[in-house]
Amino acid sequence: MFSEGPGIGSMRNNQEEGGTMQINLYVPEEIARNFGEDARSVERAALEGLALEGIRSGRLSRGQVRRLLGFATRYEVDGFLKVHGIAVQESLEEVERDSERVLTLGLQ
Repeated sequence: MFSEGPGIGSMRNNQEEGGTMQINLYVPEEIARNFGEDARSVERAALEGLALEGIRSGRLSRGQVRRLLGFATRYEVDGFLKVHGIAVQESLEEVERDSERVLTLGLQ
């Protein structure tokens, strides 16, 4: 566990909560207010920042970003990434899978 202070937080594994990790960040209020008026807004901004950096660095997949941000579909993830200036690059497998789904839907 880390000591408390600006920019320093604590982490705790919550095995009983389905493998989630709780992370506490200590941010000076005047800085936090740049991201929202309440803790929920600041929390969302931090999660979105983590997701964007995860995609940029290659540490997170779009599926992981979808779970992290609570999006229902990958199209919501693609829209989120587009709004933030990150080009969506699909793998050949993703394109083939989508093509198969479209063809299947067209045949029904």
